[in-house]
Amino acid sequence: MAMDSTTLLDTYGRKILKELQDNARLSVAELGRRIGLSPTATAERLRQMEEVGVVRGYSVEIDVEALGLEVMAFIRMSCGGQNYHRLLEFICTLEEVRECHHLTGGDDLLLKVTTTSMADLEALIEALLPYGTPVTSLVLSSPVEHRKVNVTGKLTTVTRKPARRK
Repeated sequence: MAMDSTTLLDTYGRKILKELQDNARLSVAELGRRIGLSPTATAERLRQMEEVGVVRGYSVEIDVEALGLEVMAFIRMSCGGQNYHRLLEFICTLEEVRECHHLTGGDDLLLKVTTTSMADLEALIEALLPYGTPVTSLVLSSPVEHRKVNVTGKLTTVTRKPARRK
């Protein structure tokens, strides 16, 4: 019988997620020791979390600058409805695009891109012109990058203030 994600996100499930965010290369035995389950129970829980999609994969973080991709930018794209699907198809072919997000508001898409030079960024922007209007912002630095997800599901740094009485 398949489990749903709610059942898997009990105290042990959340501990698994926290530990894997800290180090996705932990052995099942070490992960089990850290969360207080046997290796067999940990492996089964992890398998179930993968099966239902709570854990979608394991990855490595690569320093893109070490690969020569020193220019990072965000490109907001606005396009007419007739170009939208063509633009999406084109974006999927571009190695420079690291992320693509569909937006509400005045823009249709937000692209995170990396290139080796300003000339390459300019060429990328020019390649996007037939599909719509690109607006580009260069990234100077990234003070918050790849923040871990709070596995409790609650945001604790911002709280609602009580409404003022008039």
